[in-house]
Amino acid sequence: MFDVGFSELVLLFVIGLLILGPERLPRVASQLGRWVGRARRTATQLRMQLEREMTMNDIMQQQRKTERDKPAKPQTEDTSTDDAAADDDSASAVMPSDTAPQQAEAESTTADNDADKH
Repeated sequence: MFDVGFSELVLLFVIGLLILGPERLPRVASQLGRWVGRARRTATQLRMQLEREMTMNDIMQQQRKTERDKPAKPQTEDTSTDDAAADDDSASAVMPSDTAPQQAEAESTTADNDADKH
């Protein structure tokens, strides 16, 4: 990207050594390396996120195209009565599970009473 060669790096090191001195140069170089690492990770994450978004967008476009190309199914009146029957079945299926704890409690109370009698 920047096309920095070895000679340019040596020149930067010498200039940094003259300006910062031998005590501060390693600390500044370390901090600069961390910043560059964070910038690279952020750029990589951003690129990956953009690629995922583009892939999702392509998938959604294909899905829309597929839905458009599908012939529409004609709806009949029979499906509405089947839905009503299914609703009745689901309501009756829920009722026994709601009363099960009450029945279990009643049975345990009866068992306790029978044990007290004997």
